[in-house]
Amino acid sequence: MRSADAVRTGTDSKVLNLVYIAIGAALIAICSWISIPTAIPFTLQTFAVFFVLLLLGGERGTIATLVYVLLGAVGVPVFAGFSGGIGILLGNTGGYIIGFLFIGFIYMLFSKFFKKSIVMKIAALVLGLAVCYAFGTAWFMHVYMKNSGEVGLFTVLGWCVFPFIIPDLLKIALAVVISRRIEPVIRY
Repeated sequence: MRSADAVRTGTDSKVLNLVYIAIGAALIAICSWISIPTAIPFTLQTFAVFFVLLLLGGERGTIATLVYVLLGAVGVPVFAGFSGGIGILLGNTGGYIIGFLFIGFIYMLFSKFFKKSIVMKIAALVLGLAVCYAFGTAWFMHVYMKNSGEVGLFTVLGWCVFPFIIPDLLKIALAVVISRRIEPVIRY
């Protein structure tokens, strides 16, 4: 039989995990509202995804990202431009938002199977970002061609990926620096 302290500690841990996940999802939402408007807006939501994964770890960070995507899917205005709804996810750029989950899954797998060094964490984020780009680009091409006609791969990459590579790599670097500063004061 478990003692009251053991039960309380387990419950406290679960509550703390839920709080961290909720804060992570909220941070992603807030960062998605900070944007430079272009055809596909430059936002800080990818920074927030990287930061949440680095700070909360693969499992909690991925769940926080999933909560963010689900909140947007049901209509809460958590996406760029204070938008939300399933229509955003089914639209041209929805694949990139769903692709955030791939970043989380890859980060989680790297966390489970590889040494938790900063190099491995960065490698997981970069690989996850590449998969997010690939999934989002395939999604964009499918939706765009269904609605507007043929478009070439390099045209879509020029619209949706190439302009974002350097900013996203800088976001990874910034997320690493900030998470390393904050991590010692966070109670896990």
